[in-house]
Amino acid sequence: MNKLRYLLIAVVALGLVAALAFLYDKTQAIDLRDRNEIASVLSALREIDGRWDIDVLRERSELDANQMAAPNRTAAAKTALATLRTIVPRSDSAALKDGLEGLSRAIMEKADLVEKYKIESGGAKIALHTILSAAGEIGAQPADPRKPDPKLKELQLLLTQLTFTAQQYYLLGKNAQPASLSMIAGQVRELAAPLGDEARAKAESLEGAIQELFKHKAVEEDLFAKVSALSSGPRLDNMSFSFNRELEAALQAKELYRVYLLAYAAALLIGVGYLGIRLKAANESLERRVIERTRELSEAMRHLKESEAQLIQSEKMSSLGQMVAGVAHEINTPLAYVKNSLGTVNDRLPAITAAIETSEKLLALLNEDETKVDPKALQQQFALTTALLTQLKQQHVLAELTGLVKDGLYGIGEMAEIVGNLKDFSRLDRSKVTSFNLNDGLNSSLGLARHMLKAVNVNRKFGEIAAITCAPSQINQVFLNLITNAAQALPEKGGEITLTTREDAGGVAVEVADNGKGIPPEVLPKIFDPFFTTKEAGKGTGLGLSISFKIVEQHGGRITVASEPGKGTRFTLWLPLKPPAEAGLET
Repeated sequence: MNKLRYLLIAVVALGLVAALAFLYDKTQAIDLRDRNEIASVLSALREIDGRWDIDVLRERSELDANQMAAPNRTAAAKTALATLRTIVPRSDSAALKDGLEGLSRAIMEKADLVEKYKIESGGAKIALHTILSAAGEIGAQPADPRKPDPKLKELQLLLTQLTFTAQQYYLLGKNAQPASLSMIAGQVRELAAPLGDEARAKAESLEGAIQELFKHKAVEEDLFAKVSALSSGPRLDNMSFSFNRELEAALQAKELYRVYLLAYAAALLIGVGYLGIRLKAANESLERRVIERTRELSEAMRHLKESEAQLIQSEKMSSLGQMVAGVAHEINTPLAYVKNSLGTVNDRLPAITAAIETSEKLLALLNEDETKVDPKALQQQFALTTALLTQLKQQHVLAELTGLVKDGLYGIGEMAEIVGNLKDFSRLDRSKVTSFNLNDGLNSSLGLARHMLKAVNVNRKFGEIAAITCAPSQINQVFLNLITNAAQALPEKGGEITLTTREDAGGVAVEVADNGKGIPPEVLPKIFDPFFTTKEAGKGTGLGLSISFKIVEQHGGRITVASEPGKGTRFTLWLPLKPPAEAGLET
């Protein structure tokens, strides 16, 4: 009987020890070295992917054929992918193992397309430079002010129109009119033929350069569309977020087992109180280890919160990246307009200078002693001055210059407004808390999304609202996300977005309503879930509304949605005048 009792005690003791060992093993710290290295490589790939986008946009918007070429980042991308392939087998991340091959193909495809794009863009710039140079050399024919040649004047005007049209086609591509460029080149060739062999040869080289520009620009436009459609950026963001979610789940499991371990240890202490003296030393050692594991888990949770903040900023930059192409187009249009205006002003200055110099000579003759002045010379100078001034009046040069200067100043103002909106949205002090008027944030976000709203009727029903205490950059991110989603849901014609602000219940309410296609009832409860999206693959990460919800929640506010399919959607955002103390926003 005693043997059976001792055997039972031994079995129970062994079971208790085994359970304790199991819980203790589950609370062991996670080795973060490989995970940190993976996070670093993913961050490097995101940096390379972003730089590629910047390189493409710079090649597309700059006209100088001698500009410094963007570095080839393919080698760095291959190195990063090779490092990732080495580390991933040692990791237990399913997201990395499942998505690595697809990510590698997307990254290398983008690397190849970017390098091809730079080659075609360089060829287009060289062709444009050849066109401008040939036009300048043809237009450098000397003109006799006493015997103006109407054909030479017509040639000068055609060359000016040709250079403007060529630059416009380079900047706008398919949106310009290439047929008019070829037609103008043919007219230039006909008018340049009587000027000699050299002018005729330049006109022929001009036509050849235009064909080269058409050829390279067509390929460039096709490559730009392919680069824009690639999903390497969203793939990286999805992989990074899934990787962080797996780490968070592992850390939460460790935390849960730590709680189980503490409860189990307490139960053992109560159950075996009579062994307290013998187990005192072991208990103290166990508590030290639990505290150490708790400290390690707390540190890991702190790093996880930092990663979450970085993910919010990454989604903001992703939204901003989607706007960059439109912003570049918005800037290029007034820039080309200003450049053409200044070019025309420069063309008119020689005629004005000649008229001034002729007038000065006439005044000098009039100021001399009448006995010493040759009446014939005075008459000739007077006739020449009269002819030049009459020509300026007939051509309305001064009125034209005044209009060009006004147009140029207007274009510069447009560019300044666009850059200001971009600066307000993308400033880096994303967590800085300050007093902020939400009407200003909505205006800034509308300016940044202006290229998406050209065919949209935007109704601004802004009320007299008080400034609130918040992180302006984060709130702007929420506004831009809601406005972008509304614009994408609108029909092609008759689209309307209504923005309403008002004070409400000790805070400020903002409504973003549209008359778009609406949200189906079965989808509505899921729109704030992370990674849930109804957009096509590569066109959305499913994080915009999730992060917006979290930002509003951190400010002590709330966001609700009401939608009816076929009639539209209304998002209502409410923020308190001051965030609660537990929000923990930086000041």
